[in-house]
Amino acid sequence: MRTSQDHLTRPAGRPRRTTVARVFAASALAAVLALTGACTRGNGDQSPSWQGNAASPTEPPSKASATITGPAADARNVPASAEITFSTKDAAKTVVQLKDADGKAVKGALSKDGDSWLPSGQLDYGTAYTATVTVTDDEGKPATTTSSFTTMKKPANLVQVSSFLGDGAVVGVGMPLIVRFGRAVPEGVRDDVQRRMTVKSTPAQEGIWSWISPTEVQYRPKQYWKAGTKISYKVQTGGLPMGGNWYGQSDFTVDLSIGAATIMTVDNASKSMTVRRNGKVIRTIPVSLGKPKTPSSSGTMIVMEKLRKTIFDTFRELGPEEGYRTKIEYAQRLTWGGEFIHAAPWSVAQQGRTNVSHGCVNMSTANAAWLFNQTLIGDPITVKGTEVKLQNGNGWTVWNMSWDQFVKGSAIPFEPSSAASGDDTSTTP
Repeated sequence: MRTSQDHLTRPAGRPRRTTVARVFAASALAAVLALTGACTRGNGDQSPSWQGNAASPTEPPSKASATITGPAADARNVPASAEITFSTKDAAKTVVQLKDADGKAVKGALSKDGDSWLPSGQLDYGTAYTATVTVTDDEGKPATTTSSFTTMKKPANLVQVSSFLGDGAVVGVGMPLIVRFGRAVPEGVRDDVQRRMTVKSTPAQEGIWSWISPTEVQYRPKQYWKAGTKISYKVQTGGLPMGGNWYGQSDFTVDLSIGAATIMTVDNASKSMTVRRNGKVIRTIPVSLGKPKTPSSSGTMIVMEKLRKTIFDTFRELGPEEGYRTKIEYAQRLTWGGEFIHAAPWSVAQQGRTNVSHGCVNMSTANAAWLFNQTLIGDPITVKGTEVKLQNGNGWTVWNMSWDQFVKGSAIPFEPSSAASGDDTSTTP
C-alpha cells in the first residue's frame, strides 16, 4: 500500500505501477494469507494468530478537559477588564493563553483559586481576542479548547480611580493604602472592584481592603507595618463595569516603602507625649491638650499632613467676636475636624501641667521642630484619657477600630464643618 511518504520520496520520472501489477500483487498476498491461516488454525473457534497485530491501537485521549465559561464564545461588546474564566476536570496542569487578532500574546496570570486568568493590564478597546486553555492530565497528555470574543468600544462614561500615595513614597508604620473613586461605587459591584486590587508586601503581612465610604477604600495590615517593609499594590480597574454605563478609567501600580517605626503616645493624666523609635523611647515631651470645653479626642490617629508653616483661621466657624487668625509652625494634621500637633509658644507655661488648647496637642517650638523632623506621613499617635472619643472617619481612623471591625467595613464617614475643611483652617490651636 502506498503511503504519503512513498508519494513524497518517489524519484521524479519513475513510472507508476500499472493496474495489472497491483492486481497481481494483491492476488499473491491473498494466497499467502490463506495458506498461513490454514497452517495456524487449530479449530473453527480460534481466530488467526496474526489478527491481533493487524494495526496499532488508537492512543487514548487525555483524561483532562477544560471548558471556557467566559467571555462567551464569539461574544461582542465585552468590557476591556475581561478575565478568562473556565472549568477543568482531572487537570494536573493548566496553561492559559490570550492573543489578539494579529497573534500578539497578552501577559497575565492565573488566579489563586485556579479557575480564572487575569490579563496583566486592561485589554484594548474594540479588539478581537482568542483565548486558549490547555490542560494536562497526570500522564502528561494534553487537551485544548479555544474561544474568541471582541471587546467593546471605548465607553463615554469613565470613573477616575486614583491613589493617595505615589511611587517611591516612604511612609509610617500606620499608613493605610488609600484608593479613591471619582464617583460613588454601588455596593453591588464593590466586590468586583476589590478583587482587582492586589497588595504584595515584603516581608509578607496579613491585611485587607475595607470600604470607608462609597468613594474610598483603604487597606491596612492586621498589625502595624513592619519597619522597612516594601509594598507594591496594583489596581486593575481599567474598563471595569462600575454600575450603569460607567466604567473604570485606568489601571495603576504603586511601589513604596515603610520607614522606621515611630510611634507616639499621649497621656492626658501626665500631660506628656512619649515618642518611641523601633520600640525604644527617644524623647518624652510635655504637652497641653484641649481644655474641657474643647477637649482633644482619645483614640489612635495617623499623621495625615505636615505643614512647616500655616495659618489657623476660625472666623468662619466662631464668628468675628470669638474667631482668630494665628500663624502656626510645625503643624501635623491628625483629624479632618482640625486637631493637630503643633508648636504653641504661648502655652509653654501650661505644657505638662494643664490643658488650655482648643483640641490640638500643644508643645514648645523646640520640641515641635524636633518631632516634625522625626515623623513621616502615616506615623500613628494614640491619645489616652480625654473627655471624648475619636469619631471613626474623622481622619484616617483605621487603627481606631479593631481588626474585626475593619474587616467588616464598619467605619462611619465623618463630615467636618465647613470651617474645618479648608487646607489652612483649624478650630483647635
